[in-house]
Amino acid sequence: MNTQASSVLESVQALEKSLEQVEATVEREGLPDDERVRRAKKAFLRKLDGRKAVDLDTCIHCGMCAEACPFYETTQDERYAPVNKYHLLRRFYRREVSPMRPVFRPFTRDITIDDLREWRHYVFDACTGCARCDMICPMGINVSSLIRIVREGIGAADLMPPRLQRLKTEQAEKNSIVGVDGQKLREIADQLADQGIDVPLDKDGAEIMMLTTSMEMRSFPSALAANAKILNKAGANWTMFPEACESANLGYVAGDTAAMRVAVKRIVDKAKQHSIKTVVLPETGHGYQVLRWLGANTVGEQLPFEVLSIIEFIIREQGEGRLALKQGGAGTSVAYQDPCRLSRKGGILQEPRDILESMGFELRETEYHGREDYCCGGGCGEYVLSTGSELRHKVFALKKGLFEDTGADKVVTACASCRYNFLIGAEKSGWEKPIISLSETVAEQLAD
Repeated sequence: MNTQASSVLESVQALEKSLEQVEATVEREGLPDDERVRRAKKAFLRKLDGRKAVDLDTCIHCGMCAEACPFYETTQDERYAPVNKYHLLRRFYRREVSPMRPVFRPFTRDITIDDLREWRHYVFDACTGCARCDMICPMGINVSSLIRIVREGIGAADLMPPRLQRLKTEQAEKNSIVGVDGQKLREIADQLADQGIDVPLDKDGAEIMMLTTSMEMRSFPSALAANAKILNKAGANWTMFPEACESANLGYVAGDTAAMRVAVKRIVDKAKQHSIKTVVLPETGHGYQVLRWLGANTVGEQLPFEVLSIIEFIIREQGEGRLALKQGGAGTSVAYQDPCRLSRKGGILQEPRDILESMGFELRETEYHGREDYCCGGGCGEYVLSTGSELRHKVFALKKGLFEDTGADKVVTACASCRYNFLIGAEKSGWEKPIISLSETVAEQLAD
């Protein structure tokens, strides 16, 4: 087993050990069932606007979204079709909100606590919010946003999976995730300094604020080192703040908007305090989405800084001549995994491929790639949920087959969740294909 896979497995074992005490505690005690239902409905109502109403009325149940979903494709179980995942929201809308509610209400069942408990599985264990269903819907419905509302309703009812309950509470209250906090960043920075890699902490006058994740610090410190090398090579005036370094947002993942705001505000407040002009996120999925597109609405004000992923930063610096790369990839073929948030939502599609080819790699595309690429199966916190592990590994098997069909020597991705899930799947299945990080590969090929 390679060093990366061993590190990931150690991380998973540590995560399991720290969370095993809460595994059986699915719901917080003392909240009556009728109050849970009331809170879920209130959350549904708060998020239902004119656009969502049009989407709910427009759906023709054609089933095309099912064919877009990796969880349906790998199970052929209609319960995992995206249209079913937002079924509770549609029922609530027709019964309580729709202009046609006098007609629908007598024939539409009210939402019950059993419904919320059942749908928890569909929207947490069997949906990563990858938005592939949005792209394929012939009616132009934003399917993933409807599923997201159901997740937030279940979160408001305090019925999210126990691990997410634990993680989002820890992040909101202690500013750590599974015990990993800013002190860990300080330790890594000291270790990297011994290797000649400068990671400036709490630097006054910096223009760029770099973030990391607890996963990166625990399992992929080499990625943090790579990002530091890239920023330093580009001559960036940058820093990291241990008190506000976490880009993952477990409040968003758990469907808890209050906890989500706490995590976003830590970053925003620190950036404002130091007049930061650009916040750069590591190879992450939902964290990028939350800060880039949801951050302003979450804190209730326009963000006074630019938000970039490390890949976007590389694209910009390479394009402006500040980041020259060597041709060290010559003779090696790679298949690129498009991260859902970066590609489908961010539109960063061709640029990572151009970066790979500029380093000499031969790019071999999977049957579905770009906007059509399948999710890794572990995004939006899915990789930490033991209840969704069976489904997640089925999606990995789908991806594995697509990668194998290319004949590529290696798999490259620009998302730590993809990398994590693939490495775990590879270990469980005995797959020996190297799975590497795009930013780490770039750091290895920096020209002298």
